[in-house]
Amino acid sequence: MSKPTDGQKVSIHYTGSLEDGSIFDSSEGRDPLEFTLGAGQVIPGFEAAVRTLEVGESTKTTIPPEQAYGERRDDMIVTLDRSQFPPDSQPQIGMEVYLQAGQQPIPASIVDIKPETITLDANHRLAGKTLIFDIELVSVN
Repeated sequence: MSKPTDGQKVSIHYTGSLEDGSIFDSSEGRDPLEFTLGAGQVIPGFEAAVRTLEVGESTKTTIPPEQAYGERRDDMIVTLDRSQFPPDSQPQIGMEVYLQAGQQPIPASIVDIKPETITLDANHRLAGKTLIFDIELVSVN
């Protein structure tokens, strides 16, 4: 057996947790996650961990923010005039909305609502967090 290389499609089972032990995602009870190694389809630290495995092997890896979703950025928090929302909308804290930036819509969460403004946070929900993954390489095609 050998370790997977760029361009190969890999199938993995995984569980992702935070430093406090809370699980944020898992393939448990689902089909394995499939992706092409080296294609940038998963975060860099996750891909690097998969490269170290042979089929049937498992690893536990800790991924710092800079190898995951990056640090939280203040410039990703924006306050908009409430008039920019449809008049019949009922925004709520935690609701996900999309900001238009060029061709690509960017997901953002509503974090504050005032009579005249709504504040959105476009940081990824896992930005600034250290992620811990248990990974098993199921197959390489």
